Amino acid sequence: MSDQQKTPDSGALFDQSGDQNAEQSAVNFEQSLAQLESLVNKLESGELPLEESLKSFETGISLVRQCQTALANAEQRVNVLVEEQGEQHLSPFEDQE
Repeated sequence: MSDQQKTPDSGALFDQSGDQNAEQSAVNFEQSLAQLESLVNKLESGELPLEESLKSFETGISLVRQCQTALANAEQRVNVLVEEQGEQHLSPFEDQE
């Protein structure tokens, strides 16, 4: 088990070589978000024909789902990282402004 270890709570294998995968996921998330923002701008302009608007909307829904999945995966990784002795001690994020 060179790059893998069991997580404390589930016994499931967690791949520690995921740094590269995490970076790729972040890039995919950023790309998906940028594409989504572009689609929203086009749809909000009201200049697209109906059929193109529907196709863009479908694409946007797919991008939203990809972003939600990426965020859920990131949240899961954070939860694993903050586990202490088998118990999670999560606190709300406080803005540093």
